[in-house]
Amino acid sequence: MIQLSLLSPTMSKGISLSKYLEQNTNEQLAEVIEAIAQGTVAINEKVRVAGLSDIVGVAGTTNVQGETVQKLDLLANDIIIEYLQKGNACAALVSEETDAVLPLKANGSYVVAIDPLDGSSNIDIAAPIGTIFAIWKRKSQGEVNDSDFLQKGKELAAAGYVLFGSSTILMLSVGNGTDAFTLSAEGKYLLSHPKLSIKKEGNIYSVNQGNMFKYDERIIDFINWCDACNAAPNRPFGLRYIGSMVGDLHRTILKGGIFFYPANKGEKKGKLRLLYECIPMSFLVTQAGGASSNGEIPILEIQPEEIHERTAIFIGSEKTVEQCLQIIQQKVSA
Repeated sequence: MIQLSLLSPTMSKGISLSKYLEQNTNEQLAEVIEAIAQGTVAINEKVRVAGLSDIVGVAGTTNVQGETVQKLDLLANDIIIEYLQKGNACAALVSEETDAVLPLKANGSYVVAIDPLDGSSNIDIAAPIGTIFAIWKRKSQGEVNDSDFLQKGKELAAAGYVLFGSSTILMLSVGNGTDAFTLSAEGKYLLSHPKLSIKKEGNIYSVNQGNMFKYDERIIDFINWCDACNAAPNRPFGLRYIGSMVGDLHRTILKGGIFFYPANKGEKKGKLRLLYECIPMSFLVTQAGGASSNGEIPILEIQPEEIHERTAIFIGSEKTVEQCLQIIQQKVSA
């Protein structure tokens, strides 16, 4: 059961995103968040009719990570850039679909790292996909540069994701908890899940179990621990895996449990990107009372070194993540 805090008169369920931002952020940060939110409304409209348009399938290109780019990936990226350029608050953008930092407004106070469309492999089958974003206060004076983005997650000004599923949900944190907004029929985000609190323990685990042969033995030990029959706490766990980080983390936040994407055997880095996937998701989960780690240190404590850096991640309910770390760090036996 989702635990909700008592609502103050100014945080009533159903208030608009604009009103929420007016009460919880400064004007420039609100402008950046509103621009991203409006961009996702436009993306949502494209996603809903993707099968009727020539926007499904591969685009015939690869991104900077060497991954096949979907047509909707490029479209979503262009939409986000278009909406951020309408204002003056965003100095620059880093995206999964851009090779380098993209300057936007020279006098902007914030920078945005974004995955415009997470879960590209789900596009053609109409499974959940989403947009993930992180916003930092700019540090540089003059020309924006990589250092503006290479900040720890704990220094974030805001983070969020939008889930395009049976409903369109904006999950957002500006550093005082995690709140969810549902897109109305009128195209406005309205507060629907104030001050979410993730369960301390969960009994659902989410991992690409088809890749077990690639994983280190300690990861397999934890998977076996999750699958143990008639064992405490509430094992065996249920396995759920959508193949979209937004979809899997949305369920984890609401239902509890753990999502993990480890590095392959013999590797130190995982597959998921630090700046625009793991850091924003970790910020949201931590603000909701959960935990996140790369297997050694909290994700929000990692000092990024590259804008497209990758990392392993273990994220979800605090006690479940702690149990995972104890096993993979060999502090307890599985």
